[in-house]
Amino acid sequence: MRNVYVAGVGSTTFGKHIATPIESLAVEAAARAIVESGIERLNIGALYLGNFISGPLNGKEVLAGIVGERLGLGNIPCTKVEGACASGGIAFRHAWIAIASGMCDAVIVVGVEKMTHASTTEVTSALNCAMDNENDGPSGLTFPGLFGLAWRVHAQQYGTTREDVAAVVIKNKAYGLLNPLAQMGATLSLEKIRESAMIADPLQMFDCCPASDGGAAIVLCAEHLLPANGQPRIKVLASAQTSGSPRIANHPHLCSFEATVTAARQAYAQSGLQPQDIDLVELHDCFSIAEIIDSEDLGLVPRGLGGKWAAEGRTGMDGDIVINPSGGLLAKGHPVGATGIGQIYEVVQQLRGQHPNQVANARIAMTHNLGGTGVACTVNILGRE
Repeated sequence: MRNVYVAGVGSTTFGKHIATPIESLAVEAAARAIVESGIERLNIGALYLGNFISGPLNGKEVLAGIVGERLGLGNIPCTKVEGACASGGIAFRHAWIAIASGMCDAVIVVGVEKMTHASTTEVTSALNCAMDNENDGPSGLTFPGLFGLAWRVHAQQYGTTREDVAAVVIKNKAYGLLNPLAQMGATLSLEKIRESAMIADPLQMFDCCPASDGGAAIVLCAEHLLPANGQPRIKVLASAQTSGSPRIANHPHLCSFEATVTAARQAYAQSGLQPQDIDLVELHDCFSIAEIIDSEDLGLVPRGLGGKWAAEGRTGMDGDIVINPSGGLLAKGHPVGATGIGQIYEVVQQLRGQHPNQVANARIAMTHNLGGTGVACTVNILGRE
């Protein structure tokens, strides 16, 4: 297997782009990544595009081919990749495999979603396609309901409080104010969170990531194509993908997702690293409680202490492990197919020392992208050489 490097990155803002077609968001991010990479378009051997619901919400399923043509990439393979909320992370792994295996010397991976033009009913219905609707659909459970249950179980098992979970929201929303790509940053207090609308008890409005539009892109390449442009060399140290049950009833408990646990284990083994080696992580905080559960599943925080660590500041900029310094999904929003690539964009900026909310001396970074009811997961580890 060959070494794989990040040659260029690009991203739109995440937020509302109601007047912009979905393919234009993808092309904008991808064009920026290609220009930054310095790699000629004729050297790009494939395009992988992460997207979940461009069919039901935008009426465009052949999105990869549309974007490839708009970018002038010729007759290369252009593949749309779907894995619910993990779509972008899976697309990234496919791109990594193509280069590591020697099939391509350079690949562009794009993530994109456009959601805010649709009604709440339409978005909810589309997102619920990430469930096993034949078996779980009759229960009427939505994803806020699922994570509301997970919070209740976590609180019962580990004593996690409203104050603990609110610490995640306050942290991530504050970090979003420092990130120009995040459109939902805010200065919040516990009182303001408590006053917000109840969504799925105990989840309240500020505990839920907003629907969003956006695109992000990464150009990956083999070492011999890496441009000598003065940028730090960012290497992909590990890329793991796993699956879990699509059925809620088949999960042994709601305080952990086996797909995340397994993917993290595989990524540590691939990279030869341990959890204590990770300087920062951009993880899948689709809901505030999800950050707590994910941090424990990734082995970054002791089991049951995710909430307590957040409340004590141990997952903040001066803590033991910096979690979601970009503001995460809670502040950036969740343009589903773009999220996994957006996370990688953020950690690349951190490893280059160029992030607006820079983690001091960042050398090793992780990303985590979880789909559906834990049916799909990717974990990536990147490092600065």
